[in-house]
Amino acid sequence: LRKWRSTRHHVSGECIQNAIGRWFPDPEMLGTVDTDHLERRPPGLVHQLVEGRKLILGGVDIPHTRGLDGHSDADALMHAITDAVLGAIGEGDIGQFFPNTDPRWKGAPSRTFLEEAARQVKLRNGRLVNVDATLIAQAPKLMPHVAAMKTHIATTLGLDPKKVGIKATTNEKMGFIGREEGIAAMAVASVDLPE
Repeated sequence: LRKWRSTRHHVSGECIQNAIGRWFPDPEMLGTVDTDHLERRPPGLVHQLVEGRKLILGGVDIPHTRGLDGHSDADALMHAITDAVLGAIGEGDIGQFFPNTDPRWKGAPSRTFLEEAARQVKLRNGRLVNVDATLIAQAPKLMPHVAAMKTHIATTLGLDPKKVGIKATTNEKMGFIGREEGIAAMAVASVDLPE
């Protein structure tokens, strides 16, 4: 655990290292938070690549021969960010709000889920500070689409695009991701909540 002290308040953030990379809170951004309560969680999820589905990540259609399998549009990036936002306010995961057993969510755009996560923050008089996410895929190349993803996610959350971080990496041809069997997404959300 690393801690930073802002000019007005004491704010703490986690530093987590894993096989994918490192998550570091931005000390300058933390210095602008107005309360002492800030949570950051690194959930992530995986979807299998299958034939006959469109590949949608961050609300953007990505040209590819296969898409992600799931009950909704299977947008792994939006799902990971939704889980991160819900986790930051102490709620359960996306499946508790939008169960895959409910036919209403069959083929639903994941933007719906992310909008609900943002609404849950507002219901608690909170403020979403920023989100940071990483996509892990061997193929297709995702960096050419990151700018469009950032714009779409920022618009959905009502954030400045500068407060939405999205990175894309490969798994160096290792494991199921390296064999192009699936795509993973990890995300962290910072939420400013009143005491």
